[in-house]
Amino acid sequence: MKRRAFAGSLAAWPVFAATPRKEEDQTICGIAEAFLKEHGIQGMAIAYGRDGEVEFESGFGFADEAGEEAVTPEHRFRIASISKPITATAVMMCVEKGLLKHDDKVLGTKGILGGNHNGDLAAITIDHLLTHTSGGWANDKDDPMFRNPALWHEELIAWTLANQKLTHKPGEHYAYSNFGYCLLGRVLEKVTGQPYAALIANEIFSKCGITSMKIAGNTLTDRQPKEVMYLTEKPGAAYGMNVARMDAHGGWIATAGDLVRFASQLPKLLKPESIRAMTTPGVNKGYARGWSVNPVPNWWHGGSLPGTSTIMVHTARGMCWAGLLNGRKEGIGLALDRLMWRMGGEVKAWAL
Repeated sequence: MKRRAFAGSLAAWPVFAATPRKEEDQTICGIAEAFLKEHGIQGMAIAYGRDGEVEFESGFGFADEAGEEAVTPEHRFRIASISKPITATAVMMCVEKGLLKHDDKVLGTKGILGGNHNGDLAAITIDHLLTHTSGGWANDKDDPMFRNPALWHEELIAWTLANQKLTHKPGEHYAYSNFGYCLLGRVLEKVTGQPYAALIANEIFSKCGITSMKIAGNTLTDRQPKEVMYLTEKPGAAYGMNVARMDAHGGWIATAGDLVRFASQLPKLLKPESIRAMTTPGVNKGYARGWSVNPVPNWWHGGSLPGTSTIMVHTARGMCWAGLLNGRKEGIGLALDRLMWRMGGEVKAWAL
């Protein structure tokens, strides 16, 4: 197992030792290996840090089905819905630049994306999409992002708007919506004139020292260098989706360290008032704008796809972490969240 440590944190909260002591390191390793065995997961990568510094990162288990390629900190995983905080950050950056307003309409003749839409569709705003209160397109059996895999964004959006009606008036009801964040990705492209992936790389990743995050491919043959294999009980189930089309809501691949660099450097990307707006809940008191939140306040987001389970956390004290699995089982999201808190708590100097 390869580990790397980085000292010299500039955190406001004191860190008396950047890396775990030997006994703490051994305890973390034992906890991680027991977790993989208990849940039948092949591999995992973790990272902890703050203020852009990755203080500890490690890999456990294997990146491949045969158990021949050990997971290292350099391995990339599909991060699934952890893509949403990244997209939300880009939206808030556009608001700061005057390219967007929270109450801008998205659809219809007065909307950014245009189209012959009226009524409730034409009433949907940027903020409705950010907060999952558009009134439709929930992450359920009819989720548009898992239907019509041959259609690309423009065609899928047109099909969805024509065939899947809103079930509530915009702003009144919370329903987690992948499709809503797909729309935000297209809004970002429209107002900046850049493809979504290039925009995120230019405006976010470049400022955080992130160079290895990419939009995922769909098939096993699309597997990129140092990308894990996604293992499912039904062989190949992770490779039958259009993951690249999920870009703005679930399409990125990343290392655990990449996600720590992003989550721990929000002040480098946004003004304090924008961060407050992005992490202040609305209709759903547990969800803000691209982040799950609680009163502590801690901010986080999980991700889940066939063969993928992920978590990224930003604590009230500024400590950040990410845990990435190349498998998914019932209840694994909550188990992974608890695991990361438990392992981080073993390092007393981190003061979670």
